[in-house]
Amino acid sequence: MTDTNDLIAAAMIEDDAGDVIQEALEFVRSHMDMEVAYLSEFVGDNLTFRRVSAPGLEEMIAVGDSMPLDQVYCPHILAGRLPELIPDTDQEPFAQTIPLTQALPIRSHVSIPIRKRDGSPYGMFCCLSREARPTLNGRDLDVMRAFATLSSETINSGLTEQAFKDELREKLTKVMDEAGFDIAYQPIMVGEARKPAGFEALCRFKSEPYRSPDLWFAEAHSVGLQAELEVCVIEKALQALEVLPPHLYLSVNASPETVAEGKLRDVFAKFAPERIVLEITEHSIIGNYDALLKEVERLRYIGVRIAIDDAGAGYAGLQHIVKLCADIIKLDMSLTSGIDQDVVKRSLASAMVGFAEETGAKIVAEGVETEGELGILLDLGVELIQGYLLGRPADLDSALALCQTSASARRRA
Repeated sequence: MTDTNDLIAAAMIEDDAGDVIQEALEFVRSHMDMEVAYLSEFVGDNLTFRRVSAPGLEEMIAVGDSMPLDQVYCPHILAGRLPELIPDTDQEPFAQTIPLTQALPIRSHVSIPIRKRDGSPYGMFCCLSREARPTLNGRDLDVMRAFATLSSETINSGLTEQAFKDELREKLTKVMDEAGFDIAYQPIMVGEARKPAGFEALCRFKSEPYRSPDLWFAEAHSVGLQAELEVCVIEKALQALEVLPPHLYLSVNASPETVAEGKLRDVFAKFAPERIVLEITEHSIIGNYDALLKEVERLRYIGVRIAIDDAGAGYAGLQHIVKLCADIIKLDMSLTSGIDQDVVKRSLASAMVGFAEETGAKIVAEGVETEGELGILLDLGVELIQGYLLGRPADLDSALALCQTSASARRRA
């Protein structure tokens, strides 16, 4: 007889990237010359089929089908009333008392319990046939156990991952329900006059230990809650428009996926869309450009302006800027930092300014931290400046105070 480890390798060698459990079921069914192999899960009082290998018998058993536990062999095998290996049910008196034995009928049966890491039963790894298989023996049972163990490891890894995602989803849902984050407002200044033209709303999560917003949004993406979290943050941020001076705009951030889903129009319509700038943050290749472009046009129709964030870094390339016909182009800090010391950066920024002038867009320089950087950017024709030099992110009261200070300075002038 072939060694069990060799059998496992033989079953998996055809497709390492395939469904391990399905491959295991198909192998043991063929190896034991049985008609049906399946992996089941105990769900309440039922047994539910999660994987099935039953060529030609699909009408009899299919993934997702369920049967009451009191009608199948599984609880009796778990309790020891039936053995795991039954070559011929006619030779097993207790099996004859189970109606399913005659109804199917079942003449041979091999079933191994699958357990969770805490020891509780998950389901069964099973083979059965309508014909007796008197040659089945202990070695065949060892093969079944080996593949059941392999399947168990796969299942438990999946259960662990699912439990982590469920916990993460619960945490994120709580954050959204309780608004477990603050909004910081960083001024976008008219560089020459050093007065605010608008503010960018930035999310700051409250949970300890502190984790950066990009990690929160990445986790939300991993459990399908990215759009919901972004919309929740944007709704809270836009409330500032009710108290900010009416000539100032507010810039909010959203991923291309969230924009393309069309969930922002109703949110923006509650406020003054003409005072809203939507920064489309792009850190990966856009999957559905057509859907994004259509939604961008719908937002423009109600008055929202579109900004491209991080221009000059990552995927926010010229093609991206052109396709979205950006109203505002935000030069990334990687381009503006040290621009007064770098002729290549100056040349790139100058080209971007020229492009903006030709297309009617505005340029915002991000990450400006020194007077030298500010001076060069103003010389190049960049009017709007954002960075620690002219204003750090702060709460709404600080933003309002900056507006009042700026207004007082203008009156004095």
